[in-house]
Amino acid sequence: MLRPGEADRILSGHPWVYKGSILRISSPPEDGSLVQVKDHRHRFLGVGFFNSKSKINVRLLDTDRVEVSSAYWEEKIRTALRLRMKAMPGASSFRVVNAESDFLSGLIVDKYEDVIVFQISSLGMDQRKDVIIDVLKKIFSPRAIVERNDIGSRKFEGLPEVLQVVHGTVEGPVTVVLNGIKFQVDLLGGHKTGYYLDQQLNYKRVAHYAKGGNVLDCFCFLGGFTLHAAKEGAKQVLGLDQSAEAIAAATQNSELNGLTHGTSFAAVNVFDWLKEQTATRPNEKLVPRYDLVVLDPPSFTRNRASVPDALRGYKEIHLRALKLLKRDGVLATFCCSHHVDANTFQQVILEAAHDAHRILRKIETFCQAPDHPVIPTIPETEYLKGFAFEVAR
Repeated sequence: MLRPGEADRILSGHPWVYKGSILRISSPPEDGSLVQVKDHRHRFLGVGFFNSKSKINVRLLDTDRVEVSSAYWEEKIRTALRLRMKAMPGASSFRVVNAESDFLSGLIVDKYEDVIVFQISSLGMDQRKDVIIDVLKKIFSPRAIVERNDIGSRKFEGLPEVLQVVHGTVEGPVTVVLNGIKFQVDLLGGHKTGYYLDQQLNYKRVAHYAKGGNVLDCFCFLGGFTLHAAKEGAKQVLGLDQSAEAIAAATQNSELNGLTHGTSFAAVNVFDWLKEQTATRPNEKLVPRYDLVVLDPPSFTRNRASVPDALRGYKEIHLRALKLLKRDGVLATFCCSHHVDANTFQQVILEAAHDAHRILRKIETFCQAPDHPVIPTIPETEYLKGFAFEVAR
């Protein structure tokens, strides 16, 4: 039973019931069990998985009194799949289940061609893992299923980290096709579940500005924006990333797609590289040389306390990037931190533009791909934001 005033958030669609929101527990349930959630007037709100070890005591699963059977999981996952097929027809790799966005808190399922990768971050889901695996086999008939439960957040649910192939075999990288471009992806060791699928549509939109120009792709990872720019007809593209392993993989991806002409990569500290490239001697004028600069860094924030430091980092890279952009050049920039909202992110960019003596014209706004749906009443589902700015003068 919830405290007075705590039910509104649940009724609006948010699935998390925090320990401090609970007024009374009628009888102590077992951790991982399905429990009913009611408001302080005993009105039924839904059912969810209970975990006394977590700050999130209950993760709401459904607003009806449902039987959580194999048929239930199949219906929920098929519903999520239909939404992706409608929003991204023709895509062969995409996120099938996005946890809270699909009202399956604690479960992520990604499809990489004929391989399925899942990730579980809650006890209730973990206890039903075998049933979920069987449902994934039934729906997708994949050649392999990978369990990427090697995330630190599992410790908050009292769960160990696990990384294994639970069905079929995976030997070496898997070839994934995004917008007609092939990427070799390490599903057993790559970031997230292997790759950042949330930028799939943005790759094409940003590449639109690359044709015939000199392009700089900062924090390029496996070459997503780099290779899309090259395919679109960029004159030259330089991809930068601190990880030598990522740069080696990006180089292989450019060779795999026959996009080596005019495309190069470098393993560098991007902050230091930008600083070196914009340094000038007394009375020396910096000559901008890029028509498109892409900034897609990893998250600079782990929590709200780190936001001030993150904003300083964002301002620094934007200041340097803007100095390298030609007149009428385009800056495509992204922030993947939930803790930095779009307005704050844009304000940092404008402050950097002021310091760089540039005036910007906003020409496009970006968000995460529709296979990572946003539910406004669940703020945690919205994290990726981005803009394209043109240097007006």
